[in-house]
Parts: sequence; C-alpha cells; structure tokens
Amino acid sequence: TSQGALTQAEIEAGLRQALEIGTERVASQIGVTDGYWADPKIRIPLPGRLGEAQRELARVGLSAPLDDLQLRMNRAAEDAVPAGKKIVIDAVRSITIQDAVSILNGGDTAATDFLRGRTETSLRATFKPYVEQALEASGAYQTLDSVTSSVPLLAVAAVDYKTSLTDHAVSLGLDGMFDYLAVEEQKIRENPVARTTELLRKVFGAR
Repeated sequence: TSQGALTQAEIEAGLRQALEIGTERVASQIGVTDGYWADPKIRIPLPGRLGEAQRELARVGLSAPLDDLQLRMNRAAEDAVPAGKKIVIDAVRSITIQDAVSILNGGDTAATDFLRGRTETSLRATFKPYVEQALEASGAYQTLDSVTSSVPLLAVAAVDYKTSLTDHAVSLGLDGMFDYLAVEEQKIRENPVARTTELLRKVFGAR
C-alpha cells in the first residue's frame, strides 16, 4: 500500500496535481495571442494542398491570402486553449490508484503519455466544436472560402478544405498542448524548484 513513506493515494493525488498544474501553466503560455503563431515549435502550418499552394505562391510573392489564413488558424487554436485546458484537467481523473505507482516510476513523460493514450480520441471529438467556433470567429472560414475560390491552384473539385483545415487545427492544436504538458511534467520530475506544493515535493522528492 505504500512506496517508502508514500501511500498510493498520495501518489495518485500527486500525479493528478502535477498534471493539473502543468496544464494550467501550458494554457497560460499558449492560450494567448501568439501562443502558437510566434512559437516555431508548435506553429500550425496549413494542411495539404493549402500548404502546397502557399509555398508555391510564396515564390512569386503572392501568398498573402494564404499567410493570413494560416495566421487565423493559429489564432483559432490559441482561442480554443481555455476549453482544451478544462477538457484535459477533467480527463486527469482517469488516472487511478492502480495506475499511479507505475506512472510515477515510468519515464519523464509517463503521466502525460498515459493521459494522452487514455483520452486522446475523446479529447479530439470534444475539442473539435471549440476549434470550429474559434475558426468561425477568427474569420478563417470566410478567408478560406475567398482563397479557394480565387486561387487557381486550389480550384480542385471534391476537395473539402473546411474539414481538412478544421481537423488539422484540432490535431496540431492538441499536439502542441500535450508536447508542452510533457515538458512541464519533466520539470516537476527533475527540478525541485518546479515542485510548488508540499504534495509535489513529497511525491516527486521521494523517487
């Protein structure tokens, strides 16, 4: 029932707290203007043919409409982060006492990896409406309609650009959140300064 002086309940609570604190930190970092756009690690490129057309047009200085679309897509991801934060924190509850010890003794991102594997499918489904709302509010869909009707490179029948853009923003938006959540987990595991509560110091200091 314990690992050294730690009970399994303390380990479970410590892991949950670490992920909750990490998620709050990540959201405050990327859920702001330029959180995605100004960060080359998580900036979201345009998908598929949209990205190809953007690169082709950039060679002749005509990519401005697609550059604007990419910016609006990243703005939508930034705007959707608060909803994503809530979803992730709610999903932290899926970590049980039975899982806790193996996660604590796992690799530097074991808790994040576990959480992502356990919840990613449902997270994507739940996150998508928030991204759609943000894409609509940011003007991305309106820009997309304008671009795809006026750029010959994109005038291809049976290409659902709206679905492609939305799914791409959801996928890479969540990738960015989980990537930085893994970074925060590593900090808590490795750096005593990052253990900002007594419970975190007790759980991660005993490893």
